[in-house]
Amino acid sequence: MKKVTGIGGIFFKCKDTKATTEWYKKHLGLNTNPYGASFEWFEANDNTKKAQTQWTPFAQNTDYFDKDFMINYRVENLVKLVEELKKEGVIIVDEIEKYHYGKFVHIIDLEGNKIQLWEPTS
Repeated sequence: MKKVTGIGGIFFKCKDTKATTEWYKKHLGLNTNPYGASFEWFEANDNTKKAQTQWTPFAQNTDYFDKDFMINYRVENLVKLVEELKKEGVIIVDEIEKYHYGKFVHIIDLEGNKIQLWEPTS
């Protein structure tokens, strides 16, 4: 079973999300939107299927994640993966949430980092 298939997003805390987003737009050319920026690419195993990686600055006081950053990993078959991770003793923070763009769950790694797993909608 494949587990991680790519990076779904990079999320980090900052003092001023609007100013940070504008700085990256002006100086590094990110094509920003209200959520940060999306980088589109094509799946390696199906070059007709588009995918994306999300870049998002969060407010310094967000409680969505504890550390200064959180990585979102793209996965296949999130339900089965969570079952496997539970058997392996991995801390599962919450229940799988479903949205029109995919399923999400949070886990804790060995160093105490909160990680987001995302199964995109096909």
